[in-house]
Amino acid sequence: MKRVAALGLDVGQRRIGVAGCDGTGLIATGLTTIVRKSYPQTIEDLRHIVRDRDVEILVIGMPYSMDGSIGKQGQHIQKFGDTISKALSLPIEYVDERLTSFQAEQSMIAQGISLQHNKGLIDRKAAAIILQQWLDERRVKRDLDSQTLITNQE
Repeated sequence: MKRVAALGLDVGQRRIGVAGCDGTGLIATGLTTIVRKSYPQTIEDLRHIVRDRDVEILVIGMPYSMDGSIGKQGQHIQKFGDTISKALSLPIEYVDERLTSFQAEQSMIAQGISLQHNKGLIDRKAAAIILQQWLDERRVKRDLDSQTLITNQE
């Protein structure tokens, strides 16, 4: 099985939640939160993480509107994604991130963690949800492709 080296990003105006996965591609975990100061500094912060983790793909949460369209915020995310993809020479994939911050907040409430003083933790958890969704979809697609291949060989 090929090693999975993906980085999940929950991109906000002030912070970027960052998540990584184990080499098998089974489990996503929140890593850090980058406080956005400037594009060059954000790129440099991401470059360090990409280098340290030998990242091969970026998975970015896309804030689709509830009707599935890409609104103003989604356009900003695409522009940011294009910028970092070029700067880091990495491919990107977008994942529907609707409700991921809500899921992260609900998880924290269930654990008794204050939301008010843990915005960075919410961002990391949301990034982990985004990356986990991508990993799960990838695994399901791979399993379906394997079943199709076996069926076609019979």
